[in-house]
Amino acid sequence: QVQLVESGGGLVQPGGSLRLSCAASGSIFKGNAMGWYRQAPGQQRELVAIIHASGNTNYADSVKGRFTISRDNAKNTIYLQMNRLTPEDTAIYFCNAALSTLRASWGQGTQVTVSS
Repeated sequence: QVQLVESGGGLVQPGGSLRLSCAASGSIFKGNAMGWYRQAPGQQRELVAIIHASGNTNYADSVKGRFTISRDNAKNTIYLQMNRLTPEDTAIYFCNAALSTLRASWGQGTQVTVSS
């Protein structure tokens, strides 16, 4: 059974930083593009960053230049370094495969709250 465990969220002031981690079962991680998603209250879940198996990355315009996605293939883990956070970044953050056909059941996510 595929498992996704996100961690690292918390409360941070505007302009601050957080680093999220996602530990994934090998069956979803190995050789696949992985993504970080977020869902703000009352909004649809959106994809914010992708890292391909090659290490290439893509970002949503809203986070480009502020967020950095990375992966550790030895640990089946992806990370999201988030800098210059704004209240608009407040959401529950999830990880999963980037391709919808490969996605596993969603984990519980990790709450990020940006507030003064």
